[in-house]
Amino acid sequence: MRYRTLGPSGLLVSELCLGTMTFGGSEGMWGQIGQLRQDEADLLVRAALDAGINFIDTANVYAGGESERILGQAIRNLGIPRDDVVIATKVLGPMGEGPNARGASRAHIMAQARASLKRLETDHIDLYQIHGFDPLTPMTETLEALDTLVRQGHVRYIGLSNWAAWQVVRAVGITEARKLAPILSLQAYYTLVGRDLEREIVPMLKTEGIGLMVWSPLAGGFLSGKYSGGSAADQGRRAIFDFPPVDLERGDVAIAVMREIALAKGCTVAQVALAWLLHQPVVTSVIVGAKRIEQLQDNIRSTEVSLSAEDLAALDAVTKLPAEYPGWMLERQAEYRAPHAGQKG
Repeated sequence: MRYRTLGPSGLLVSELCLGTMTFGGSEGMWGQIGQLRQDEADLLVRAALDAGINFIDTANVYAGGESERILGQAIRNLGIPRDDVVIATKVLGPMGEGPNARGASRAHIMAQARASLKRLETDHIDLYQIHGFDPLTPMTETLEALDTLVRQGHVRYIGLSNWAAWQVVRAVGITEARKLAPILSLQAYYTLVGRDLEREIVPMLKTEGIGLMVWSPLAGGFLSGKYSGGSAADQGRRAIFDFPPVDLERGDVAIAVMREIALAKGCTVAQVALAWLLHQPVVTSVIVGAKRIEQLQDNIRSTEVSLSAEDLAALDAVTKLPAEYPGWMLERQAEYRAPHAGQKG
């Protein structure tokens, strides 16, 4: 297991992060994603730590807070020293019936931080993330609330999730101008069949030095190789919870190439998908969830898969984004300066 600094910080996190969305679900969407009870979660956490994973991601909204509670209990059950694990959680989604029991207002953030600390039974959250963009709350209010939590010692670092590039850059500008706690990371969707963030978000992350945490790296199971021919298999998560959206025609072509690479390397299609992400310089950590230890261990083995330049080129050829404006114009006009690249004194 390799470790990388999270954004502009000295915090080292494992290149794989254990996702806990499968913990504690019972009804509705969360029941479809996962229904792991405490003993099952304990085994997964133990297997992750034994493999060198020190980074665990959850959210207050997962199973209505049950995921956080189970994770906190697992850490205690296993006798894990608190400083040996980096815990990330998130806030935004509805946690009650009232209009203020959701969003990124100061009131909701402060209340939910306390609630998450209580469920996790810890005195601090290592990475506290805003789970999405709140169009009603002024961005300054959100960022100042996060800064308050950092100054109080309840939160060590802050991050964002599912924000557009312009929103992240505006937030960075506010934190720098007001000397607030800096933004370390963005959690976003990125896969071989979902490369949309390469248009605006990836260049922004590189410029700003912000880390990328990847959620749903197997596209909701699509890149496990169980789905092909434009239809879902009889069993599996996508058969009942078809998310994230995937262009099935393009996806089938990608999986065909991935199968060839997997066969040549003696690994699985899923391991190729994860290995591709781990080969992307912008990626800090890839979040992997599981319902069974065998599934988690299979994902962990992706860290041992090395893709050659030829492998990466073959995958890029069948998954790269079609050119769009202004990208093609920026690339064209950059040629004016290409002859002088690297001439700064």
